[in-house]
Amino acid sequence: MTAAEITPEEQAELDKALYDALNPLASSIRSRQTGLPADRMWEADPVEVALSVLAAWKVMDGEVKRLTEQAAATAGSYGASYEQLGAVWGITRQGARKKWPEAVSRPAPATVGKSTLALFGGSAELVRSPSGDWGWTGRGADGVSAAAADGEPYATAEEAAAHAGAFLREHALDTGDQP
Repeated sequence: MTAAEITPEEQAELDKALYDALNPLASSIRSRQTGLPADRMWEADPVEVALSVLAAWKVMDGEVKRLTEQAAATAGSYGASYEQLGAVWGITRQGARKKWPEAVSRPAPATVGKSTLALFGGSAELVRSPSGDWGWTGRGADGVSAAAADGEPYATAEEAAAHAGAFLREHALDTGDQP
């Protein structure tokens, strides 16, 4: 048994607690649907009662998902990684990142960064924003200026440099020695 597994006794206690929490909700849902008092819920057609209970479980399922997201975000705010969140949930790091995309934030850079890229007779400035994303502005050898498409941020300096380099290559002067 792993640490996250529960004993049969714990399972019985959990079941009881969940049913105790569910019954008032199921009764309220049933009462709203039929207009009957909540204390008469169990006197109704068994199919309708079972559907009311199912509706209550759906509400609880949504709340469990919300509380799970909150727990993941709390763990992330204290420094847990997606790898750790995934291990607890029994999924991969990538699965955890997909399940809770906002749970772990990238650390903000200490300072805004800048560097210059000179290629094909033009130049581009790579700029790191306070959020940690990268962008670029450049002027090709032919005099054309541009910036990252629609201010699109890039996750790394290398990614921004690749896009800036592609722009500089497109706007190089034709010297006859380019492939």
